Amino acid sequence: MSRLTRLGFIDVRRTANPVRRRVRSRGIPPALDGHEIFYTEDIGESAVMLGKALSPCTLTVGDIGSQQFAASLHGVRLRDVSLLYVDLTVAASLDIPATGPSFAVHMPTNGRAVCVSRGRSFEANTIRAIVASPGLPLTMRFDHDSPQLVVRIEQEALERHLTRLLGKSLGPPIEFEPEMDLAKDAAMRWHGAIQLMHTEVFYEGSMLQSGHGIGPLEELLMSTLLLLQPSNYHAQLIRPAEQPGRRVVRAAVDYIEAHLRERVTMTDIAENVHMSVRAIQQGFREELGTSPTLYLRERRLQRAREDLTDATSADGLTVTDVAERWGFNHLGSFAVLYRKRWGESPSETLRR
Repeated sequence: MSRLTRLGFIDVRRTANPVRRRVRSRGIPPALDGHEIFYTEDIGESAVMLGKALSPCTLTVGDIGSQQFAASLHGVRLRDVSLLYVDLTVAASLDIPATGPSFAVHMPTNGRAVCVSRGRSFEANTIRAIVASPGLPLTMRFDHDSPQLVVRIEQEALERHLTRLLGKSLGPPIEFEPEMDLAKDAAMRWHGAIQLMHTEVFYEGSMLQSGHGIGPLEELLMSTLLLLQPSNYHAQLIRPAEQPGRRVVRAAVDYIEAHLRERVTMTDIAENVHMSVRAIQQGFREELGTSPTLYLRERRLQRAREDLTDATSADGLTVTDVAERWGFNHLGSFAVLYRKRWGESPSETLRR
């Protein structure tokens, strides 16, 4: 099984080899051309499938458009980032009462979509994207022939990444400004990150296809979005506060991240960040609401899950391999901690 075909939010088995009356080239990105998730000429079925890929929604098509309607979705998922291509072919309206637990950047590759978000109306087109944040309503009214490239980022992953960047626990949920200007100079960093992802997905033998570099690539995309797009945390990222406690936590987190596979003690952390054990523990309690030891264990559990999720049968990877790699020397204790954190056993993750 390819590392790139598992869209966990869609059961692709029931959509394989669809019967279609027509097949038209719609400018599908080359990297996604061989990754069709569904094709349907049924409006109701399309709404259900789009609801799984994006958020539960209502799809409306005019009487004339319904005679020509044909929806398709192509896509791949890495770990917490998915690259999707949505094409409805005809003018249609997509109403999302509340977006699900993921962020989505909608980038029309042709035509336009008139969008309403938080009482504001604006146009998305080839130089202006939509950034949808979890829990908020969104309406998109597509013109005829207005396919979109969509980057979906899971909410938990982005929040976890931002927490590490800030060195403190988050308060309110992350909420991006919905309009994203793709024509300004700074947006070149976003285009570059998308192009890198496209290249890694497209070329056989790439680092990503070989199972390497998935984490850094996802972090690049997440960091780029956080630093480029205005949000309620943007100012803290570009002008970080200089509280002593937060500096201690960020230095300790950086050390822990660099030594996750090694035996790490509080003395090691204190010596390398040049602060006392007491100061580090206090900083973690105040900024992250946890202890350095619990933070270290959580990060190791996350990395173990990433390895188990990424593995294919050809890798020959075992649960024992992963547990030992990330410092869990007692397999039974690892399984208990893993199930408590993720709601399933390590072997279940590996088999999926």
